[in-house]
Amino acid sequence: MKVIIKKGLILLFVGMIISCSKSTENLLDLSKATILISPTIKAPVHETAENILVEEIEKRTSLQLQITNKWDNNTIIAIALTSEKKLFGEIIPNRTGDDLPELKKEGFRIFHENKNGKNILWINGGDARGVLYGIGKLLRTAKMQDGKISLSSNIDIITSPEYGLRGHQFGYRNTANSWDAWTVAQFDQHFREQVLFGANSFENIPFQDPKSSPHFKVDPQLMEVKMSEICNKYDADYWVWAPAPRDLTIKNAHQEGLEEQEEFFKKCPRLDGLFVPGGDPGDNHPSELMPYLKDLSKILHKYHPDAGIWVSLQGFNKEKTDYFFNYLDKNNPDWLTGLVYGPSSPPIDLERKRLPKKYKHRSYPDITHSVRCSYPVERWDQAFALTLGREGCNPQPYYYAKIHNKDAVYTDGFISYSDGSHDDVNKIVWSQMGWDTKSDVRNIMVEYCRFFFGYAVAEEAADAILALEQNWVGPAINNKGIGKTLTAWKKMEAENPQLAKNWRWQQLLMRAYYDAYIQDRLIYEKNLEKEAYEILAKAEELGADKAMVDALNHIQKADREFVSQDLKQRVFELGEDLFHSIGAQTSVEKYQARGAERGAVLDFIDYPLNNRWWLEDEFKKIHEFKSEQEKLDKLSFIRNYEFPGEGSFYDNISSADAKHVTSETDDAIDYLWENNGLSRKRLSTQLFQFTPELAYDELDHNTDYLIRVSGYGEALLRANSKRLKPTKYEKEFEQFKEFPLPKELIKDGKLIITFDTPNEDHLNWRKQSRVTDVWVLKQ
Repeated sequence: MKVIIKKGLILLFVGMIISCSKSTENLLDLSKATILISPTIKAPVHETAENILVEEIEKRTSLQLQITNKWDNNTIIAIALTSEKKLFGEIIPNRTGDDLPELKKEGFRIFHENKNGKNILWINGGDARGVLYGIGKLLRTAKMQDGKISLSSNIDIITSPEYGLRGHQFGYRNTANSWDAWTVAQFDQHFREQVLFGANSFENIPFQDPKSSPHFKVDPQLMEVKMSEICNKYDADYWVWAPAPRDLTIKNAHQEGLEEQEEFFKKCPRLDGLFVPGGDPGDNHPSELMPYLKDLSKILHKYHPDAGIWVSLQGFNKEKTDYFFNYLDKNNPDWLTGLVYGPSSPPIDLERKRLPKKYKHRSYPDITHSVRCSYPVERWDQAFALTLGREGCNPQPYYYAKIHNKDAVYTDGFISYSDGSHDDVNKIVWSQMGWDTKSDVRNIMVEYCRFFFGYAVAEEAADAILALEQNWVGPAINNKGIGKTLTAWKKMEAENPQLAKNWRWQQLLMRAYYDAYIQDRLIYEKNLEKEAYEILAKAEELGADKAMVDALNHIQKADREFVSQDLKQRVFELGEDLFHSIGAQTSVEKYQARGAERGAVLDFIDYPLNNRWWLEDEFKKIHEFKSEQEKLDKLSFIRNYEFPGEGSFYDNISSADAKHVTSETDDAIDYLWENNGLSRKRLSTQLFQFTPELAYDELDHNTDYLIRVSGYGEALLRANSKRLKPTKYEKEFEQFKEFPLPKELIKDGKLIITFDTPNEDHLNWRKQSRVTDVWVLKQ
């Protein structure tokens, strides 16, 4: 970051605000300001800029600032391009090119000048987009309250974006958990808000069946054009995600795909990017896909000469990947703009390394899903994974800032994958980090809350959002922060009734209540399970059948005697509010969500957080055993499943409280999905890693051990780097593999367990081998 001393001001680049402390801060009152906009800023941005300023300020202050073309007011908000020397005769001070660094594309400068008794707040854009981003910074920085708007008179910000592509996908389709219920006006406002936080691109998914969603208020064939018009209004790039025919080898598929696309190209007033995924969906070989894209580019450029063709290698194996890059090296096609890195693509650094420099590289990050995705929540407590699932409200500012900065260095920017409004915070974080990777995450949240919730509550709300992220850190059962987070949100809820209909407020508030309810239920249900095992410990005395009946009756109290129903009721009230405010579909039955994984968090709020379903099924099997001893042995195994005895160790591989697991990569942990989310398997079976790592330093070096593994498929286990041979090797869920561990391998009492990756590239990831439980048993 560059520091320049200039006329008593310190300008920090990129984009840091210089102001006095609150106690001595001088405020510039803009309540009676008039807006002066340079006529050289061409339509539609000229009209858009003035409308944004007037409308967004009025919403927050009830003030109606006036537009003028005269310097006849003591306070002026002057908006101009940095290339201009004068605005209506007034010299624009400190233009780029004097002694300030040149603004890059889309950059802006905001600064205050007191001249001849006039207070002038300059918003100078490096180009038309820069003007809009400058306005966005003003609106995010100003102190707005009823009847007044002000900001620091010492403000001097100069900034340009670090990455040229900063966008988000808004597919108007039935899989979205809210957008399919939106109107054109809602998309217009939402795109405006995204632009004000730095986004410059929006990607739709066209060709939707008008009958595919019960929530459509607008025919999707019309909405895909309206989205194009909205992008034009805000000078944002309009992209579409448009797969090729699933099988281009079918007769006429190639031509029919081109014809369908051409009809769409004709009717779009603006189209800047066409992203054709190589897979997911589809399984076309690049020998078929690339000729299709070449022909498609010719049709695209008939209607949109400057639009780019992009493709991803999602699902490509090594042969397909090599073919693609060899094709580029041999043909050097000018019709291809760039490559998209998406889920199941080759590693992002490898793609960039192999991609010729003439082509751009865009990421397609999944910021919308919490499990079964590219960036699952790190060591997420299973209680949340089973209830909030894939598309719960998931603000994770620090986590996504970290991920952005890790991958961004290999790209020219991003358009994120999103399928609902629940990831709204993440979109803002990603946009701002794309603007400046050194951005302070908390400051992003303060600006978010200042803009959407108001200046008075901004600091408090920003910390409460960050607290929601901390709710998901570590085991939920003893996370004392969850209760404190709810207390903070309850306090703000009581003090800010004016925000009750604000959808962003509603979903964050709902998360706070939801988390607290799940924690209370988890504590209660885990204690019931512990007590049920104590009953099983008396099986010899009671008899196996009686012990099972008593234990099951006890653990099933969770289905009869409920806890914290006030919290649950508030969650359902907020779910209703969200349906009316933005069409959020938090239930399949009640709100017609597309599916159980599509944000239907209300449907899973009471999913068992102990093993009572599994025990019900196991006890049915045990009741059929012929001998009492068989029953007692099996009950002993169940009771001691997680407690193998002194000197032995057990780990639920992906549990938030796993003691010996050291693998912490972004994609290490995932959660089983079966029976539409209502799996009856043991809870530990529903968490897995593909190739976990475990470390122990407390083994008895004079004793042999047995390593037991549960999971699915293969388990190519190494102990201290040596591959072990199994004596038992079952491959189905809740079966076991066993590997003798001789004491010669643990002479220092230390053990590292790793797993080689089996060759399963031919399998869908859902069918690939995984590990769920590991025991190290002292012999």
